[in-house]
Amino acid sequence: MERKQKTKAEAKKNESPKKDKEEKILANAKNDKRVGTRGRLFEGIVTKKFPKRIVIEFERMIYVRKYERYARLKTKIHARLPDFMEKDINIGDLVRVHECRPLSKIIHFVVIQKIKDAAEVNK
Repeated sequence: MERKQKTKAEAKKNESPKKDKEEKILANAKNDKRVGTRGRLFEGIVTKKFPKRIVIEFERMIYVRKYERYARLKTKIHARLPDFMEKDINIGDLVRVHECRPLSKIIHFVVIQKIKDAAEVNK
């Protein structure tokens, strides 16, 4: 018996459009430099945006033993913004960053995902 081989055009017709979108995202990610992650995860609101980097800010509570009270501290972190995410992320968005090797003097984190849009965060 002879097996009928599918041509590339026929194979593309059978694939779903959802799979095409995933491939495009992965292709963009492959073109971007891969940075291995390790260590800590943080979530914060984007306060500044630069061409390949963002600044996120988040609050944390710290106990001050001398006064037996809690103080609210704000922490700023600089994170690398991958090329394929650059159009999606804007000021005010809630994003998740992950620690990586030092990429420059101040950048030690990389953006992993966008959690909420700026409009949803302000509600």
